[in-house]
Amino acid sequence: MALDRRHLRASGAAFWKLLGTGDGRTFTPRDADPHHWAVLTTWDDDAGATAFERSPAVRAWDRLAAERLRVEMVPVASRGRWSGREPFGDPVPRRADASADTSGPGVASITRARIRLGKGRSFWGAVPPVSTDLHAVPGLRLAVGIGEAPVGLQGTFSLWDDASSLRDFAHGRAAHRDVVERTARERWYAEELFARFAVRSLEGTHRGVAL
Repeated sequence: MALDRRHLRASGAAFWKLLGTGDGRTFTPRDADPHHWAVLTTWDDDAGATAFERSPAVRAWDRLAAERLRVEMVPVASRGRWSGREPFGDPVPRRADASADTSGPGVASITRARIRLGKGRSFWGAVPPVSTDLHAVPGLRLAVGIGEAPVGLQGTFSLWDDASSLRDFAHGRAAHRDVVERTARERWYAEELFARFAVRSLEGTHRGVAL
């Protein structure tokens, strides 16, 4: 992944991150999955994304891969920053977004945070109950931990049947509500971002399962 950074810098992507993945159950290094990794890219237009799919870098990744999942998404709502930037713009949720969320093959969510120094122990202690509850929510198709580093720069990517399932987890589950309240009170994050997307297309598999 370190060697691939030069390809992303030359790709024309408006924003990009190479990410390790894990099961997200504790957000510690023991979650790490060395066999799955991710690249997140944003584009100013569809032509740039299409050209990247045909690039030597992507072809090289395909030669190495036993499987691949590609998720094409359009941001519906986003707040916060990632590396000092707003990578998904500043979309304002509208009533029409509810129908947009259900017109494609699902909805997706990305959360990402930079943990403040000295706050890791408290944060990591709060993760397991939320992770356990997340995997019990109806409508969840996929949830993985993502991170730019094994410790301190962490997030999640989740894929859902529809927006109502995602809202149920975000606002209707006690474990998650408790963590949201503690986030403000305990000031865990030096930087954070929460974004929701309408999924335009899904191609491929994850752990052999077509989503």
